Amino acid sequence: MSTFDERKKSFEKKFAHDEELQFKISARRNKYIGEWASKILGYNPDQEKEYIQSVIKADFAEAGDEDVFRKIKADLKDHNISDKEVRKKMDELNEKAKSDFK
Repeated sequence: MSTFDERKKSFEKKFAHDEELQFKISARRNKYIGEWASKILGYNPDQEKEYIQSVIKADFAEAGDEDVFRKIKADLKDHNISDKEVRKKMDELNEKAKSDFK
């Protein structure tokens, strides 16, 4: 195998690893944001589990975080939580999720 082929294979492995890590971080962030929102909504433990799953599934609607943001925003519309608060919490929990994988 040539040096170029070895470098190419190395970059492909790194890319796959980075993508997998980002997926895990997003899923963990979605779990955390689901827990946060479910507490505001006053859900019991069983409802909380179902709600967290619905938040995780919402992330598959489109690329990026806007699908999760829209779900959380819509679910919390009657609880006087601003868009800014939701985005701030998502950012905060994304950092927490990143630190979980370090």
